[in-house]
Amino acid sequence: MATRPVATDPNLDITACDREPIHIPGAVQPHGLLLVVDATTLEVIAGAGPIEERLAADWLGRPLAALLGDEVAQMVSDMPIGPGTTVAAVPVEGISERFSVTAHRVAGERVLIELEAGSIDAPWGKGSPLNWLDAAVTSFERTADLPMLFERAATTFQMLTGFNRVMLYRFLDEDAGRVVAEARSAGLQSFLHHHFPASDIPKQARALYVRNRTRSIPDVDYVPAPLRPEGFETLDLSDVGLRSVSPIHVRYLKNMGVAASASISIVKDGVLWGMIACHHYTPRRLSPDLRAAAAGLASALARQIRAKEEAELYRERLRLRAAEDSLLPRIIGMGDLVPAMRRLMPEMMAMMGATGFAVVDQGKVYRHGTCPHDLAIPDIAGWALIRGAGDVFFTHELPAQMPDAAPLATTAAGVLALPLVDGGVTLLWFRAEHVEEVEWAGNPHKSVALTPDATLNPRTSFESWRETVRGRSRRWTMEEVEAGHRLRRALHDAAQNYRLRGLNTALQRTLDDKEALLLQKDVLMKEVDHRVQNSLQLVSSFLSLQAKAADDPRVREQLAEAQARLSAVALVHRRLYRDDQIQTVDLARYLEDLVGDMKQSLGRDWAAMMRLDLAPVLMPTDRAINLGLVTTELIINATKYAYGGAVGPVTITLEQYGNRLRLIVADQGRGKGDEEPGQGRGFGSRMMAAMMQRLSGSIEYDDNQPGLRAIVVAPIAD
Repeated sequence: MATRPVATDPNLDITACDREPIHIPGAVQPHGLLLVVDATTLEVIAGAGPIEERLAADWLGRPLAALLGDEVAQMVSDMPIGPGTTVAAVPVEGISERFSVTAHRVAGERVLIELEAGSIDAPWGKGSPLNWLDAAVTSFERTADLPMLFERAATTFQMLTGFNRVMLYRFLDEDAGRVVAEARSAGLQSFLHHHFPASDIPKQARALYVRNRTRSIPDVDYVPAPLRPEGFETLDLSDVGLRSVSPIHVRYLKNMGVAASASISIVKDGVLWGMIACHHYTPRRLSPDLRAAAAGLASALARQIRAKEEAELYRERLRLRAAEDSLLPRIIGMGDLVPAMRRLMPEMMAMMGATGFAVVDQGKVYRHGTCPHDLAIPDIAGWALIRGAGDVFFTHELPAQMPDAAPLATTAAGVLALPLVDGGVTLLWFRAEHVEEVEWAGNPHKSVALTPDATLNPRTSFESWRETVRGRSRRWTMEEVEAGHRLRRALHDAAQNYRLRGLNTALQRTLDDKEALLLQKDVLMKEVDHRVQNSLQLVSSFLSLQAKAADDPRVREQLAEAQARLSAVALVHRRLYRDDQIQTVDLARYLEDLVGDMKQSLGRDWAAMMRLDLAPVLMPTDRAINLGLVTTELIINATKYAYGGAVGPVTITLEQYGNRLRLIVADQGRGKGDEEPGQGRGFGSRMMAAMMQRLSGSIEYDDNQPGLRAIVVAPIAD
């Protein structure tokens, strides 16, 4: 097929390839058959490919069991509900051949069934495929490093697929790719180390490569077989291996002279790390069995890539840790950091694999190795401080990010900056420009062109095209950046400690002077608490005597309640006098003592019915007094009103959640009356309202079924 002339358009939107709906081509490749089955009725409702010639003439509308047998129909019936499920079934007999069967459950209650001709020659011959794959995986494990692993993988996948060319393709930054290993037939041009632009594999294609780990095009000159009958053109074929290929990709392969291709995804940690790209220069089919073996082998390869990458990272971490362990004690041991680092500049530079190292201290510059001039270094430090928001900043392309640094590329194409001590001191590692010759498979700036009829067309040339990349240094590894963070934290802490030691010496003298005053204050406060407690106890005794002498029952009752409230306040001061801590009170112990005092005044019957469930809660003394008064009032209310003069259970619960507490006083009496609890106009109700306002808390009354629950919620501290 002749290629139409193309005109390169500098304004061409190459992301148009990213928007091509390759998952709904409306057709399949004709080397296999596709059946669309209703998941509920298990009837065939659509299909694609030469079904009449290879499977059955009257296929449409027939039950699946009649076409493919009961075993396949049962397998489809047992598939889990929901999209994304794929299973392989037993082979079935066609008119003159045996088919491998694969079924996919998709959205919309449909099952897509692929039928492909069975196995072709495999590298294991009549032997066991598992033994062959096990030997292949073992050979991966025995490689010493990543380059050897890549070479072994390319050779192994060529043995497995039998394709003329097998490339191990790794994705780089910005989604471009690079061929890191290649196995090819004699006489073929090499693409080893060639780069391919991101537009060669659009975004939606990369997403499908993660979802479907293998992709095969046995013959690029195939004629697409449309879905039949009409109405299924937009059926999602994302999971279908027979899915027809984008016309742009077909032209791309033809422009390379490729007649058949296969792709096997290398997915590492759920991300498309790279792929095995297979090219053949005559039509060649990759059977379902071989594709399954290739997918399994690619998974094993991904695990080995991860293992060897982690081993390399581990070795790099060990090196950096050893450098840190050597440098930090010497720096910290010298006390003042800047003089210490000036003495150790060669070691600091070597630690990060830099070509230069500098320290900026309040505008003064100290440097070692290949660095920019002294006037430029503070500007870089200030710029990096802003860009890094006061934290570690790094870049391998400083001239592109800081235009003023463009003339400095030969000495500072890359920088790693560590600000210390609130930005007053900055450490800078520099890397000189690393001029790189990038070899592309064709001009990457002409990866997509536009034909005269406005059709996108991939590039036609894959001849080596070299690009010189300037203004960049070697990249900083994440291990080096992590080491920078650790170093910054350690040096920051050391600087702070150095400053704090001086402050602590001065503060200690002040603390010693004030300690005596604090001791005197504590003694005085305890004496005050003791006297207040004695005074309150005296008043409480007077109230008790007056209550006994009173003839009016209401007066006696009111005096007894006043005595209980007074005891709640006196109890705190008694505890403060006994304890070493006078600022806070354990509310649980305080309430336990408070209820104990109330039990004595209420009598044995009530004492037997009181139940406590109190969690420890430390809170300020003044707030504890307020809560003690509220608790006293709630217990008084329960004993007065809950049981109509009789005795009944009363439960007091205290619990903490976050910085708040919840106090519950519950009875099993008559419950809410006509008047809403807590809304009375008596002294007790007004006092509780005032206390809760001071506590910034609330009281709610709930039905205890039977009885009433008073729920107090308040912050523990102001």
